[in-house]
Amino acid sequence: MRQRARFWRKTPMASTTANPPQSVSADRQEFLGRHGSSEAPRAVLDGAALSGRVEAGDDPCAAMAHDVEIPTGGNVTLLWLTGDASSPEEASALIQRHGKLDYDQRLADNERRWRGFLDTIQVETPDKAFDAMVNHWLPYQALACRIRARSAFYQASGAFGFRDQLQDTMALLSHDPALGREQILNAAGRQFAEGDVQHWWLPRTGAGVRTIISDDVVWLAHAVARYVSVTGDKAILKEKLPFIEGQALAEGEHDAFFVPTVSAKSVTLYEHCARALELAIKRTGAHGLPLILGGDWNDGMNRVGVEGKGESVWLGWFLLATLGDFSAVAKAEGDARRAQAWEKHARSLKRALEGSAWDGRWYRRGSFDDGTPLGSHGSEECKIDSIAQSWSVLSGDGDPVRSRTAMEAATEFLVDDDLKIVKLFTPPFSETEKDPGYIKSYPPGVRENGGQYTHAATWFVIALAEMGRFDEAYRCFAMLNPVNHALGEAEAEHYRVEPYVVAADVYAGEGKGGRGGWTWYTGSAGWLYRAGVEGILGISKSGDRIEISPRLPGHWPGYTATLRMMGGECRLTVVRDKAAKAVTLEKAGVRQKRLSFELKPGVVLDVTVRIPA
Repeated sequence: MRQRARFWRKTPMASTTANPPQSVSADRQEFLGRHGSSEAPRAVLDGAALSGRVEAGDDPCAAMAHDVEIPTGGNVTLLWLTGDASSPEEASALIQRHGKLDYDQRLADNERRWRGFLDTIQVETPDKAFDAMVNHWLPYQALACRIRARSAFYQASGAFGFRDQLQDTMALLSHDPALGREQILNAAGRQFAEGDVQHWWLPRTGAGVRTIISDDVVWLAHAVARYVSVTGDKAILKEKLPFIEGQALAEGEHDAFFVPTVSAKSVTLYEHCARALELAIKRTGAHGLPLILGGDWNDGMNRVGVEGKGESVWLGWFLLATLGDFSAVAKAEGDARRAQAWEKHARSLKRALEGSAWDGRWYRRGSFDDGTPLGSHGSEECKIDSIAQSWSVLSGDGDPVRSRTAMEAATEFLVDDDLKIVKLFTPPFSETEKDPGYIKSYPPGVRENGGQYTHAATWFVIALAEMGRFDEAYRCFAMLNPVNHALGEAEAEHYRVEPYVVAADVYAGEGKGGRGGWTWYTGSAGWLYRAGVEGILGISKSGDRIEISPRLPGHWPGYTATLRMMGGECRLTVVRDKAAKAVTLEKAGVRQKRLSFELKPGVVLDVTVRIPA
């Protein structure tokens, strides 16, 4: 792997806003002491003054000692500011500016901003754990961690992932469509003229990695088609952005890390999407399915198609769905030539998926370079993979009978009622002589290697809901809800991670089954939000209309929701009605012909949706 880049240097800083400390130190060893710890630091136990040592090269910390006198019945407030700056002058300026602001007012302003964001959709259902995640934690996790920080305990780079933040922002288009618009343009600007993209890149420098991971080139058109559909903002297609330039990958080279240059040539966003899709089509294998190359959605399968012959069934479904969505965009843009070419390839791809990809009871996951099936009943390991089944449904193009059979098989083999998880595939890789990639280096049942990979499990939930299996969809959603893994002390001790944010993975391995893995920084937050709001509650937006299509579990009598979108407010009530023979929608007491309505600025609207009991 080639590496060539420069990095920005920033230094952490800490300060108090009032009464300066009596002594300070930036030496962790001095503060903790030789045998000390954060629970019992030697400097605190001894009550000794700190040395004032602030030097580079030490094991750093920010220790400040204050002598505090608390009067009888009184209180003392200490306020610290922490941050980072590129110079002492910048640090001083930041401390001066922020030190003058009222702390309580800043807390109130922060609360107001978050409530304005989170209150876009507030629901009340019979499941309070569902409400807690949908109303607060899922959109908070997606925005605060995935979009703003792009960092957490398990991944601290701050980099943008090409497909990552596109998916995150697509989950929040009702809350703030500007997030999606900005990220689409950000991602499009990381494309090479040949059509491929940086798999991830660092802000400011643009340093990133050029790869042969195969699904990246499909996500841009997928996101743009969804953005235009939800927001109605077709003007984004005309936005012009440059390409980036850099040395192409050599034969046999799978990735290269470097700082690209910016091309003098700019093209429209539509053209960026078209070039990416055309590269995806060009990368078609001998059986008419997309080449998996250096891995698809599952990065860990990076050696399945290392020789350029292995194929991906999942990517076939995803590309098929995207070609359908973006062909409609092309027609609206007057690009009949491309629309016809894409539709022609889509027909060929569908034949391949229903031909060589069908395994008898489910769809295969793909094939190795030598043609050996992956995710087949004949496979010793990874016999069945969930995403090849769920996307046969989500694409809207899978044979309905086969998709139902495949999802039933996936439910049988992958939904674990004892551990309350939905596995990515089973059995995990362990003894097979085939080399699927670094995924095999994980212990069996851990992360992508046969554990629950929650991102994929959310697709499984949405697919079940779209098939009409509402009870099964809700049951699986409840398994993915972290609250339900820590309902008691014993469960919380076993789960071991935060029960209020989604874990990227939950283990299925022997002895650790049901234990949470990587939390916070995971794209499953946005997708689980969509599974709850769009998949189960049936709330979605299309242009200037809000659509309601509930898919509720049988034991729910209904739900209520407050929707604040497009400057208006809707008080929504969904009820089961024994007299209802079909789903109906009433606006201000008047039955409508469609299961959708407009919400205009300044208007407060009462909407009732009745569903058969």
